[in-house]
Amino acid sequence: MSDENINSVISVIPVKNFQESLTWYKRLVGRDPDVVPMEGIAEWQIVGNAWIQVSIDPDRAGNTTLVICVNDLEAQCKTCSVSDLPISEIVEYPEIIKMAEIIDPEGNKISFVQDISNNSGS
Repeated sequence: MSDENINSVISVIPVKNFQESLTWYKRLVGRDPDVVPMEGIAEWQIVGNAWIQVSIDPDRAGNTTLVICVNDLEAQCKTCSVSDLPISEIVEYPEIIKMAEIIDPEGNKISFVQDISNNSGS
C-alpha cells in the first residue's frame, strides 16, 4: 500500500436495523447522510476524505470499533449530551491521549480520542 495512491478512507459500520441506526447516526453526526448510494447504505463525509458508512450486514453488526480523533474532547462530549447520546466519562492516559466512548444501538463502539502528547501542539 502506497500513501501516494490512497485518496480516501471509509469506515464501514455494519448494522442489523438500518432505520434505527440511520436515525441514531443522524443525531451523532448532526445531519442527514451526504450520500445514500443504494437502499441500506448511508454515508457521511466527516472530514476531508474520511467517511463513515452505515450499512446492513447482520452477520457483522455490533462488532466494529471506530476511532475518531478530535481537537476538543470535552466539546465532543457536550455535543453528544445535547443530542441525547450517552457517552462515557473521559479517560485520560497522561501525556498521551484522552478518550470517551459511545455505543450505537447495534453495539458498535465509537471512540473519540484527543491527542495530548507533547508533540500534539495542544
